[in-house]
Amino acid sequence: MTIATASRRKPGTARITVLVALAVFAQESTWNFYDSQVPPLLRDHLSSAALVGLLMGMDNLLGIFVQPWIGNRSDRTRTAWGRRMPYIVVGLPLGAVLFVLIPHAAQSLLPLVAVMFAYALVVNTLNPVSTSMLPDFIGPERRSRANAVVKIATSLTIIVAALVSVLVVDDHPKLAFAIPAALMLVAVVVLAATVRDSESPAYQAALAEDEAGAGQDTQRPRARDAVLDIWRDTDRSRLLVVVAIMLFGAAWAASRALATPYGQEALDLSRGDAGGLTLPSGVAFLLAAYPAALLAERLGRIRVMFLGMSVFGLAMVVGTVLQTPTGTVIAFSIAAAGAAGFMINAVVVLWNLAPSPGLLGTYAGLYTVGWALGGFAGPAVVGAMVDVTGWDLMLLDIAVVTSLAVVVVWRLGRHRQSRATAL
Repeated sequence: MTIATASRRKPGTARITVLVALAVFAQESTWNFYDSQVPPLLRDHLSSAALVGLLMGMDNLLGIFVQPWIGNRSDRTRTAWGRRMPYIVVGLPLGAVLFVLIPHAAQSLLPLVAVMFAYALVVNTLNPVSTSMLPDFIGPERRSRANAVVKIATSLTIIVAALVSVLVVDDHPKLAFAIPAALMLVAVVVLAATVRDSESPAYQAALAEDEAGAGQDTQRPRARDAVLDIWRDTDRSRLLVVVAIMLFGAAWAASRALATPYGQEALDLSRGDAGGLTLPSGVAFLLAAYPAALLAERLGRIRVMFLGMSVFGLAMVVGTVLQTPTGTVIAFSIAAAGAAGFMINAVVVLWNLAPSPGLLGTYAGLYTVGWALGGFAGPAVVGAMVDVTGWDLMLLDIAVVTSLAVVVVWRLGRHRQSRATAL
């Protein structure tokens, strides 16, 4: 019996989708606020946009090493509670505590960077673990829809971060960090009480693989083996997907991490108002997420990824022309709607290319590695471009990076067409 068949027969698919979305919401509730409000803390000590972008990309650099390892580690974990939840119930509370400490460490640069590093290290362990629960429970044909629900949860955290920025940061900057952390704690209580991923079809399939290999000289695949397999494969589909994820991740991360200083420098807004520039874009992403999944089922995931990135890049050009607070909000909103086409479907394409259910967590880790590589490089590269061109052209700089991702996905589409295969 295939994973897809098992997932259709198992009741409660909608329920587990919502719970996986809650797991992602728990960690993203701090990530988005981190991207919005930590750059101003760094700018109190640093004047270079490139250095601020580099430090903001530190969490993504850690993810390059941590996430594929922890994704593979969770694939190889066997407990009565499953292979994902043990990591979540430990990591989320610890990450919440470290997040609350960030503004208290901001009096000088070294303690601030140290707490940022510790927080990034802990929360990086959560991303592939929580997201890989989705393909554990949901079959390939419905993963775009389920991932849309997860991304809607992510979009809600963008809105939460923006609201806290607008309503709380200017008057209570330290208290503001406690609000997303409290949401993490509430979410982990619900998850610990309701989710046992040992019941997932993919986990049961992995156990069946273990049983079939019992007594043989075999080992569960390691992350390094999965990476080498992708690199050596004559079919370049998986490699192109990872490269596209990296490039678009760079553009997206730059648009998030540098949005607040952009609002302050180019639009002459206060820190709190600048942090709220992304609020409407969170709503736009939320509204576009599920339609992007349905459109992918109709037109194909790769085609929707291509169209979505193109819209994102064009919106950045529009934002450069309409350089007012209102024009920037409109540009960010259009860009977020376009980004949904890529972000809903890219990880699903990679999951569906995984050769075994025992590697779903590893491939979730590879997705986050691509995203982390882009997230590390994007703010630093765009920040360096800003140092040369000025803050007024930051959105155009982001559009240039986006165009590279568009070219890669176009090539991926041509490659899949030549092989007459669909994703």
